[in-house]
Amino acid sequence: MISPEKLFKETEKFCKANADEALVKKYSKYFKEGFHSWGVSSEKINFKATEICEMPGITVDQIYETSLLLVRSPMYEMTSIAILMLKKIMNQWDKNTVLVLEEIFNTGITNWAHTDWICGEIIPVMIEKKLITMESLKTWRKAGNKFQRRAAVVGLIKPVKKAADFKPYFDFIDPMMMDEERVVHQGLGWFLREAWKKQAVPTEKFLLKWKDSAARLIFQYATEKMKPEQKQRFRRNKEN
Repeated sequence: MISPEKLFKETEKFCKANADEALVKKYSKYFKEGFHSWGVSSEKINFKATEICEMPGITVDQIYETSLLLVRSPMYEMTSIAILMLKKIMNQWDKNTVLVLEEIFNTGITNWAHTDWICGEIIPVMIEKKLITMESLKTWRKAGNKFQRRAAVVGLIKPVKKAADFKPYFDFIDPMMMDEERVVHQGLGWFLREAWKKQAVPTEKFLLKWKDSAARLIFQYATEKMKPEQKQRFRRNKEN
């Protein structure tokens, strides 16, 4: 069986052979933190991830090991393929998959796009499978990687939309409201905007609690869908 190291080298070779500078130029404007990419199309990235996962005799552990090697590369496509590989073996996820995901954040998640992809398509499914809970996500709130902290809240957007009681969710994000990172502020605001659409009264109560202390960017995002007169309630008092 081909080793993870060889799979890494073959994947890198594949990406270089399918590079497209036009795609790099097209998408680089969306990445303020820098966009290190060959410009491989999403179709070809998906093809490569599928090819690896469907190799005869490949094991889940080999996919994990290969994924962890891929995310150590600074190139955007390598991490994309790693995330896709995890998604493609969804039926075989277990607690070890969560550990792999956490290690992926520790070593390879450096932008909002990969973060929000994981939050939209992996974390909610892990929650449904009871592999991740809000209790287990608590450690993510203080993670060294700001994108993992963002994931702690953005990963709860789909679940909160199905919830009857929002209080546990507000209790969960409460310790994050004074985070210093912009990407976390954006995530919090996005979460609160979606919560407000479902249950305005408890969401507004939570927003009022923090309006004079938390970052204004949170409120910019959270109140985006409100009418101008509604937004006025969440302006910071001048003395603050």
